[in-house]
Amino acid sequence: MNKENAVKFISGALMAGGCIGIAATVYLKVGGVLGAAMFAFGLIVVVAMKLPLFTGQAQHVWSRRGEEYSLLGLMLLLNLGGCFILSALTCTPEIAEASQAIINARLAKGPLMCGLLSIPCGFIMTAAVRGAGMKNNWLPLLFGVPAFIICGFPHCVADSYYYASCGRDFLAAYGWSLIAAYLPTVAGNFIGCNLYRLTVRMPAWFTPVSDDAPAIRQADSQADGKDASIAMDDNK
Repeated sequence: MNKENAVKFISGALMAGGCIGIAATVYLKVGGVLGAAMFAFGLIVVVAMKLPLFTGQAQHVWSRRGEEYSLLGLMLLLNLGGCFILSALTCTPEIAEASQAIINARLAKGPLMCGLLSIPCGFIMTAAVRGAGMKNNWLPLLFGVPAFIICGFPHCVADSYYYASCGRDFLAAYGWSLIAAYLPTVAGNFIGCNLYRLTVRMPAWFTPVSDDAPAIRQADSQADGKDASIAMDDNK
């Protein structure tokens, strides 16, 4: 990765985290179904500006080189940094209280359930990004984002904003428990982001919904490969 691309990667990943931080702020301030719907703004900006967000890019590194996994890990850390910055700028006592309620619910579920519940969130994120970025169909994003929030599916980047907003005393009191809940969330999101691969090369017993389905799947596969190549080339 040359200097120019490195600067773009770092600034873009921080900005992507900041967008999710803005979305989380709006959600905590508004609350309810309306707040969940407005959360979609963050991902809309990420997709429209092609910013490197962990849950948007995790689908592209499956079975690829270790260097690209390293870039994905760095991307996540920068996304978290963007959320931490937004938390420092926007956190209020009300936001801190709401964040603690969310994280307490995560801790009550335990690491295993946090990981399992993160899988459908990752699936929704890939559906949203692929729909908007490759098909110019924004409906999976507009409905999917409120869906994962209302269902309580953890999103590892959004959760980092809640962690950061909980306050030092809360973090100090639950430090190791928070880490134990967060790491499975990252793993679950990654798995969920790649669940769509189970539908690639359907077995013979699968009945397509239309005669054009094989051609559509072939076009999707080619677009996926091209999209992955572009995503990784931009980061080199």
